[in-house]
Amino acid sequence: MSDRTDPTVQPDPLAAPTLDRLGSPASDGATRVMLLGSGELGKEVAIAFQRLGVEVIAVDRYDGAPAHQVAHRSHTIDMTDPAEVRRVIEQERPLVVVPEIEAIATAALADIEAEGLARVIPTARATQLTMDREGIRRLAAEELGLPTSRYAFASSVEELREACEVIGFPCLVKPTMSSSGKGQSSLDGPGDVDAAWEYAQEGARVAGTRVIVESFVDFEYEITLLTVRSVDPDTGAIRTDFCEPIGHRQERGDYVESWQPQVMTQDAYDSARSVAARITGALGGVGVFGVELFVRGVDVYFSEVSPRPHDTGLVTLRSQVLSEFEMHARAVLGLPVVTTMASPGASAVIYGGDGVGDGAEGVGFAGVARALAVAESDLRLFGKPSATAYRRMGVAVATAEDVETARERAREAASRVTVVR
Repeated sequence: MSDRTDPTVQPDPLAAPTLDRLGSPASDGATRVMLLGSGELGKEVAIAFQRLGVEVIAVDRYDGAPAHQVAHRSHTIDMTDPAEVRRVIEQERPLVVVPEIEAIATAALADIEAEGLARVIPTARATQLTMDREGIRRLAAEELGLPTSRYAFASSVEELREACEVIGFPCLVKPTMSSSGKGQSSLDGPGDVDAAWEYAQEGARVAGTRVIVESFVDFEYEITLLTVRSVDPDTGAIRTDFCEPIGHRQERGDYVESWQPQVMTQDAYDSARSVAARITGALGGVGVFGVELFVRGVDVYFSEVSPRPHDTGLVTLRSQVLSEFEMHARAVLGLPVVTTMASPGASAVIYGGDGVGDGAEGVGFAGVARALAVAESDLRLFGKPSATAYRRMGVAVATAEDVETARERAREAASRVTVVR
């Protein structure tokens, strides 16, 4: 398949060193990586590191998280507690710390990086900025001048009411610290403000989180542009590569299906790469960045960026030569990265469903054989210890000669799987 990466190569003082040797797990010379956050994306990252002989320590806020199940060792801590974060890092002494979720004591990571205890991916500063929608939006719009929706921030329901009047209705309200659409509301008028504030506080990663109010962007489609910063093997400098664009559909602010490639004009793709290169370059470091963009014609608007593999990028498990997780592991270790797409592909989410009950534990999956009978399909069942109606419990991925057929196959495979007690 075609590869439209056209990499840019830039000197960067934050370039990750290429390791002369990768140690063996459980040895004195082990190459050790710690994941802070151990969900389904972290699980795939852990497996990608392990395939390169890396010792993986998975950390999360609850026992039995997906990456806990495959890591060499695991810990359960309050990751918003700076003392706990420092304690587990000092205990394990990883070479690299890879934050995988938003609710982390980022100030502690900054201290750890400054003291040279571990490298933080992509950098501690990038982690601090991107864990908070306020920090990243101000960087994108006010420092870099990237096109975005109109926005305002609020710390109380009274400030939210004023911000909504300034931005205008309809508008979106999101916690500045949340993930997967949690706490996000669409407001049609002043009567929706109180409920939106309460919902945002319930969905926030950290109590008392501020909210961002955004105007709607009149876009034709939205994409995730996976942007990879890695060490160029020829120059030792940082290079930036781009995957084929990933289209996606959301419900309740959460991704439901994704596909690659999203058809777009060359001019729009060039604009998207420019925006992605500027925001990731400002953040620095190495690894995969999931840059979310709105597109209308040739106009591209910045939405958000995740300094790690993105949920919509699960499609790359089938569609690319290297998945986003394999690219991330390679980039973190200073190894060469390939962003080539192998086949059009798609992913479709498998939810807990209405029949399991809220917080049901010990669930199983029915219909797996029927799902895998769909042509060119595969499944990832995450092994989460409990289910709710809209908790992401797995994903179906599929390939085909064209995107529409791949989407049909992924949706069909997902529909055949039922979460059962």
